[in-house]
Amino acid sequence: MLEPTPVFPPDLIQAATALLAELRAQGLKVATAESCTGGLIAGVLTEIPGSSDIVDRGFVTYSNEAKAEMLGVPAALIAAHGAVSAEVALAMAAGAIVRSKADLAVAVTGVAGPGGGSAVKPVGLVHFAMSRRGWKNVHQELRFGDLGRSGIRLATIAHALTLLREAAGPAR
Repeated sequence: MLEPTPVFPPDLIQAATALLAELRAQGLKVATAESCTGGLIAGVLTEIPGSSDIVDRGFVTYSNEAKAEMLGVPAALIAAHGAVSAEVALAMAAGAIVRSKADLAVAVTGVAGPGGGSAVKPVGLVHFAMSRRGWKNVHQELRFGDLGRSGIRLATIAHALTLLREAAGPAR
C-alpha cells in the first residue's frame, strides 16, 4: 500500500505538533475562527493524532452572515470596517471564546486573492486576533504580498500557530 500524500507541509505539521504539546502541558484548549483560511488552521491541528483533547472547535466563517450568526460579530461592525479589518478579527476571536469551551482562540480574516484586493486592502493582507480567557485580546496585521492564494493561506496558518504558541505561555 502506498503512503498517503501529507495534506500539510512538514514544517506546519512540526509547528502544530509542538503547539499541541505546549497546550497539553498547560492544560489549555483551543478554538479557531477562520475566514480566509477556510478551516485550514483547525485542519492542521487535527491532522495530529490525539489532538481531540486540545482542539475544542473550529468556526469557518467565510461569509459575513456566518461571522454574525456563528461568532456574534455585529453586522454594523462589518459594514463600518469591512470583513477584513482589525475590528472584525478581534470580534471573531472574542466570539470564538464566548461560543466555545476553549481557553485560547485565534481568528484570521484577509484577502487571499487572486482577486478581491484593493489599494487599501491588497491581496496578502491578513488580520489576526488572539483571545485568551482573562487576557486582553491582541491584534496583528500582516501584509504577505501576492504570494499566490495557497502561499498566503499557508503563511497565515504558520503565523496563527506561532501566535497560539506565544499565547500558550505563562499568563501575562
